[in-house]
Amino acid sequence: MADNARAKKLADLIREVVAEKLQRGIKDPRLGTHVTITDTRVTGDLREATVFYTVYGDDEDRASAAAGLESAKGILRSAVGRAAGTKFTPTLAFVADALPENARTIEDLLDKARASDAQVREASSGATFAGGADPYKKQGEDDTAE
Repeated sequence: MADNARAKKLADLIREVVAEKLQRGIKDPRLGTHVTITDTRVTGDLREATVFYTVYGDDEDRASAAAGLESAKGILRSAVGRAAGTKFTPTLAFVADALPENARTIEDLLDKARASDAQVREASSGATFAGGADPYKKQGEDDTAE
């Protein structure tokens, strides 16, 4: 079992090698410049690596990029093996990163919160305080209610 520092170092190396190879070494038009490697995770035994990626474009671009990455998996793994110099080169699994969808969901929720705040602000624009402008007792005031 490898330590976490070694797995992290290998994951960083895989991310850099795969990104460089996608940008300069693979001539597949499906991959182009709209594929971004966002993260890489390696198992503790250094046998499997998961590469997370995002694709700039629509669903058709995402599907073609996934097919392109699957077809280039062997070339990318051999490039990682040359760069890593380890006894066993980890197998690569490509997973579409959910980060853009999560960010879009958060933006939608923030827009709803802004709209709700605007409605509350509009409803309270002409309202007055229930107990007066300053409902707290002050020093020196006579308290005749007691």
